[in-house]
Amino acid sequence: MKGGLLNSDGTFEFANASTLTDHLWIGGDLETLDPTLADSQLTELVDAGVTDIIDVRLERNDAELVAGQHPELGYLWLGVDDAGQRMPDEWFEQGTQYALQRLSDGGTVLAHCHMGVNRGPSMGFAIMLALGWNAINALEFIHRRRPEAYIGYAEDALDWWLRKNQADQTERNRAQEQIAQWRRENFADITEVARAVR
Repeated sequence: MKGGLLNSDGTFEFANASTLTDHLWIGGDLETLDPTLADSQLTELVDAGVTDIIDVRLERNDAELVAGQHPELGYLWLGVDDAGQRMPDEWFEQGTQYALQRLSDGGTVLAHCHMGVNRGPSMGFAIMLALGWNAINALEFIHRRRPEAYIGYAEDALDWWLRKNQADQTERNRAQEQIAQWRRENFADITEVARAVR
């Protein structure tokens, strides 16, 4: 990384981002009401090494802002709602394919949503699965690196990944039970998480 990180734990002064690996990050969105702060956030991310952004918010698209302030950044908008619906396979497929290509080119990818609680961390989780991570290890790692991450669509991501790799129903059921057990052991009230992040 080039620098720009505020602390050794991967936190920033301006940007709402958490490092998972040197080249894969998750987080929340850019400031929408203060363009100067948004530019500081983007500059901080670029200075720290981010080359590509996967923005998964339905409610906003920053393509123009990013292109205007940092045209060197790759930007993919995959806007979806965060309403507890089942996430489509195509969403995971598009996000992971983009990320894997950029990572293989030596890039650093940030997957982000609005608050960095559900959609961005869920896309980060899907990318980790595609990179060969065990599902529970990935959840544990995300939770350690970004405690506010609820990863609300992890079940959908894992089912997509297992079906993509032709896992049978027994294996898929076992994997979902492992996530259910992990959630029981790491209980988080999503309402309280969202309130704390706001």
